[in-house]
Amino acid sequence: MIPYIEFTTIPIGPLTVQVWGLLVALGFLLGARMGAWMAVRRGDDPKVIWDLLSFMILGALVGGRLGHVLLYEPQYYLQNPLEILAIWHGGLSLYGGIIACVALGYWFLRKQQVDVWKYADSAIFGLPFGLWIGRIGCFLIHDHPGTATDFVLGVEYPDGVTKHDHGLYLSLNGLALALVFLMLARKKQPVGMYIGVFSVWYGAVRFLLDFTRAIDVRYFGLTPGQYFSIGLFAFGVWVILKKLYKN
Repeated sequence: MIPYIEFTTIPIGPLTVQVWGLLVALGFLLGARMGAWMAVRRGDDPKVIWDLLSFMILGALVGGRLGHVLLYEPQYYLQNPLEILAIWHGGLSLYGGIIACVALGYWFLRKQQVDVWKYADSAIFGLPFGLWIGRIGCFLIHDHPGTATDFVLGVEYPDGVTKHDHGLYLSLNGLALALVFLMLARKKQPVGMYIGVFSVWYGAVRFLLDFTRAIDVRYFGLTPGQYFSIGLFAFGVWVILKKLYKN
């Protein structure tokens, strides 16, 4: 088992840096860096990826927060509306962020008059790298506890119970997918490869992991994340079949 490690703030003189926010920010930067790297490899303009970054940050924060507030804890935030702004306490829905980022990203890339699929595919290449780093922040504040377990990667919580910790699992999942992407990048891949693989991989993993979540709201037996995971998985299969192997 893994010991419970809590690391929430870093005091720097009169300032207090939130560790979760710092790691999420580093995740965004690493993800953009890797997306720009892929754009260069494909002969595209990396500046478009860096310019896209600000819209992705906005979409992830606003969409992610609204997704969490509306789908996971609406009653709590109705009673504590100021907490909606306290994103440093955790509470971002990845899928809410993805929906907002897709909308903003599509608008931005169309405005730039570039190949939307090609640049989106390069941007998605960087996403697992960002999730790897950003989810470490979730692990350090333990905002996604799971059910009790005797699994080797279970975390021994202060109450003495060893539990699944989804921050840890999703960080490791991001790292694993990042390594897969690096292996794929050794050869030229058709446009859409990284979108398709990410959607199928992440959709499947997240759907299965959510069965071990302890505190998430459920609708007809499934978490909101699981419903979105089904849709993401189906979308990934469609991309692979229609975009990659249509010929």
